[in-house]
Amino acid sequence: MPDGLLLGLDVDPKALALSRETLAPYEGRTHLVQASYTTITKQLASLHWNEVDGIMLDLGASSMQFDNASRGFSFMQDGPLDMRFGPQAFQSAEDIVNTFDEKDLADLIFRYGEDRDSRKIARAIVISRPLRTTCELAAVIEKASPRRGSRVHPATQTFQALRIVVNEELASVESVLPQAVTCLRPGGRLAVISFHSLEDRIVKDFFREQSKDLFNPPYEGIYEKERKAVVKIINKKPIVASDEEIKDNPRARSAKLRIVEKL
Repeated sequence: MPDGLLLGLDVDPKALALSRETLAPYEGRTHLVQASYTTITKQLASLHWNEVDGIMLDLGASSMQFDNASRGFSFMQDGPLDMRFGPQAFQSAEDIVNTFDEKDLADLIFRYGEDRDSRKIARAIVISRPLRTTCELAAVIEKASPRRGSRVHPATQTFQALRIVVNEELASVESVLPQAVTCLRPGGRLAVISFHSLEDRIVKDFFREQSKDLFNPPYEGIYEKERKAVVKIINKKPIVASDEEIKDNPRARSAKLRIVEKL
């Protein structure tokens, strides 16, 4: 839109700095705030924007964060076990790795990393403490769960689990989705890009629930409509990257885009 306005939210100050440079030509029409997208209702109210035409949520970590060794998101290069999206995070990955007991570590690796070797990995981590860097942790995981022949590095799921817990990612998704729908005008659209099955399941289930009429329990065999559907699902199957896009950007392989329109 040639006269549209943009509100951008991110907890990462470096991401915001880069965005300000990129959007400098549109400075009068953009509002960039260092804040979680879970504060979207508050942020829109501060601008006196009652409803908006569209919202895009790009979940999870960014390539910029993965590629910066000092952020500690990747085991492909050595760096501190940090994994915080922004300075507001309560704890780092190092805190979790070195203070959680074995059972709690195994539970979070299984729940948020969906790793079948979670108990082995947790035991190996506890025995190897203290662990301070990404490569130290990756080496311990690889020894505990070698998975020879697999294209996926054995540390992938544990690193995902730690990142999710550090940044309370799933709770944030659950918090922002209903706010986002409420903030849309009728006809406005909400688009969400997720990058792993745990995020996508939350988005898919929420969209499905919001797209159905809700009925009260029957009284004398009669159902009464309690709430009409709030949104219309635009794409029943998620939009995924084309082979050409994946070739240019391999990380797009796991991206799934779901879109709804407010009724």
